[in-house]
Amino acid sequence: MKSIRLAIFASGNGTTAELLLKHFDKNKSISIAALMTNNPNAKVIQIAKEYDVDVEVSDNEEVNNANYLIDFCKKNKIHFVVLAGYLRKIPSEFIAHFPRRIINIHPSLLPKYGGHGMYGMHVHEAVWQQRETKTGISIHFVDEEFDHGEIIAQHGCDIDSEDSVQSIRQKVQDLEQRYFAIEVEKTIKR
Repeated sequence: MKSIRLAIFASGNGTTAELLLKHFDKNKSISIAALMTNNPNAKVIQIAKEYDVDVEVSDNEEVNNANYLIDFCKKNKIHFVVLAGYLRKIPSEFIAHFPRRIINIHPSLLPKYGGHGMYGMHVHEAVWQQRETKTGISIHFVDEEFDHGEIIAQHGCDIDSEDSVQSIRQKVQDLEQRYFAIEVEKTIKR
């Protein structure tokens, strides 16, 4: 039996969630036990079902309620929560209940381009507009501020003068694919 149980919180297409599902699918000591989404139309729902993972679709009022999230994690015997394209702020009472056990990925080298409203293409557009020469991903523990918690790992890539917003996005997604699941596993096994 797998001993460490993860929950993925996701809101969208499920690209990041799917890489976690693939990575942990045959893992002997860590499993994805449940997926929580606040979007009833999210493509991630079907992806999770393909991996036989229980899915809970909740509305924004429910996911803003720390007790609701705590009950969800107790019911599913969750040890760690991994945010994978989850676009809601995590309630501080929930964070206090899971200290250093909620992990997020952000598509920039924090502290640059983090904070409220800085997600997905918004980040890549800001990086491109500022003519940055480097970007990357930050994997961090969640605290009460957006994109602020203790950094677990960062992986970067160079940006060339001919790069577009789309090519920057692709470079960052390549880093996510290469490193996110591995860093989550290393963090959990510490």
